[in-house]
Amino acid sequence: MELFNMKVLGFLAVVFMAIMGEIKGDAYGNQAPPPPFAVSGKTQPPQRLSCFKAKTTCFRRTIVCPDQCPQFKPADPTAKACYVNCNSPTCEAVCRNRRPNCEGTGAACYDPRFVGGDGVMFYFHGRTGGHFALVSDPSFQINARFIGLRPSHRTRDFTWIQALGFMLGSHSLTLSAKKASHWDPNADHLEFAYDGHKLELPATHLTSWSSPENDFSIERTAVTNSVSVTLTGKAEVSVRVVPVTPEDDKIHRYGIPEDDCFAHLEVRFKLLGSFSLEVEGVLGKTYRPGFKSPVKRRVAMPVMGGEDKYETSSLVAADCNVCVFSPENVSAESVEMAVQNGTTDLDCTGRLGNGNGIVCRR
Repeated sequence: MELFNMKVLGFLAVVFMAIMGEIKGDAYGNQAPPPPFAVSGKTQPPQRLSCFKAKTTCFRRTIVCPDQCPQFKPADPTAKACYVNCNSPTCEAVCRNRRPNCEGTGAACYDPRFVGGDGVMFYFHGRTGGHFALVSDPSFQINARFIGLRPSHRTRDFTWIQALGFMLGSHSLTLSAKKASHWDPNADHLEFAYDGHKLELPATHLTSWSSPENDFSIERTAVTNSVSVTLTGKAEVSVRVVPVTPEDDKIHRYGIPEDDCFAHLEVRFKLLGSFSLEVEGVLGKTYRPGFKSPVKRRVAMPVMGGEDKYETSSLVAADCNVCVFSPENVSAESVEMAVQNGTTDLDCTGRLGNGNGIVCRR
């Protein structure tokens, strides 16, 4: 009986620590599975969040999630999640998919097509095997590695984003899509590394990892091929691995070989808080106040050039011609950017934005 009671007490202690979020991971922060209450099909009351950051629109207000999406991290990977923006003019939570919305502000999808911080859509082709700075701020940097091919009838490469490199302080995190001859949606095609060390993230929905200093975190938003990456205080990035489908290959005449489905990333970036007026990069510069896009709007494929300005020597290098990131540089002048009026939460799925007077432009 005494042994039975000890087992029961031990089990209750584990459950309590899971609920309180006190179970720690290994040396690289690999986390335990979700606590017992985070199970699909179990009804929970709507969650809420209080805005405690001064100078935000909703300071000292508590925002409750709507019934349509009552949880911030739903156990069902197909369910919409509750999102709260303490700078929202309405101070109301909204429902959003946790997977990338390729039509939303900060998106980078397809071959590859971007939606800038100003709501303007453009293409940036890069080159096969090249690395390019997407966002370069004095305090953090995000690079991308491109894969591609060039059929005989083309004068440039078809390209896709295959990997992302994140730099924050003296640390780095990389995320890449594994090469696959044929696409299997039940297999996980993601690889991760922190400071050059390979990370293993079990293929379970809501499995998470945090770096020792909590500057990076990863969470699976589906069992396989879909994650959310957070650079603490800087950016949130939703990522999904997809193949080039036979239908897309036929329509666009890519010329995809039989032994490679060109697994690549669909990405959506959300920049958080303050970042520098100097922010650079293919996508980063579109978040500057007053930025005027140079792309031609009324063409089928508006192209943003600048490969020579944004190319870096590796996935975790900040040596492009216009890069401004430095691990030691923390004194650059900053400004509360589009986050203040909520524009980083825009979904350009319609002609207009989210009611904040912002127009999503092509």
